[in-house]
Amino acid sequence: MQSYEHLLVESQAPIVIVTLNRPERRNALSLELMQELIGCLREIGHSSDIRAVIVAAAGPAFSAGHDLSELRDKGIAEYRNVFEVCTELMTLIQSIPQPVIAEVRGIATAAGCQLVATCDLAIASEEARFATPGVRIGLFCTTPMVALTRAIGRKRSLEMLVTGVPIDAQTAAEWGLINRVVPAERLRDETRALAQRIAEASPLTMSIGKQAFYAQIDLDQPKAYAYAREVMSMNAMAEDAQEGMGAFLEKREPSWRGR
Repeated sequence: MQSYEHLLVESQAPIVIVTLNRPERRNALSLELMQELIGCLREIGHSSDIRAVIVAAAGPAFSAGHDLSELRDKGIAEYRNVFEVCTELMTLIQSIPQPVIAEVRGIATAAGCQLVATCDLAIASEEARFATPGVRIGLFCTTPMVALTRAIGRKRSLEMLVTGVPIDAQTAAEWGLINRVVPAERLRDETRALAQRIAEASPLTMSIGKQAFYAQIDLDQPKAYAYAREVMSMNAMAEDAQEGMGAFLEKREPSWRGR
């Protein structure tokens, strides 16, 4: 993996840890950081050696959202570009074949909260906090709203959006924004254990499943079943599916070939 100015990338194949590295700016998602993260994730997405991705952050904050110093006194084209790049990043996270896990320590606000909501999975330490406080500074968190609403539903997301009041990690878990809460000293180990468990599966099967999950989630039930049964039928014909079923019946470990 190449080196970056605002990211630290640690490859521990089949897992890669991507760390936001602007602690002095509370890991604000500057345009450069987002562009670097897009490039990094694209490279990861094309790697057959990587089966799970962890997005972590340096310093006491996960991410304070967009870098407000870049949002002052700009023209409409510049604002559109920032939010288009942000949208591209969030879309890419859910479109690469590997599951992406957010490892959240400290505050995740605005687009930082959006990043957590967008990641496929998330584990947070007990002191983590989540908020969409844009309304307090006159800039409603409209793009974070897209991911937040899909993660926790209408009433809860709207409460966060119109009040800007942070929720604690336990509430975030209860609402479905994150998967679970762990003590700070166990955060790294718990996140890596989840990534390792994911990495044990067939990479082909994981890719098929992740793509299917996001494709069906907004369909009505009859269309979702029609889509899912076709995907599962095709999946059943794959060499890894046949190997996995055979290994289960024969009580042995499967040998994945990624096809």
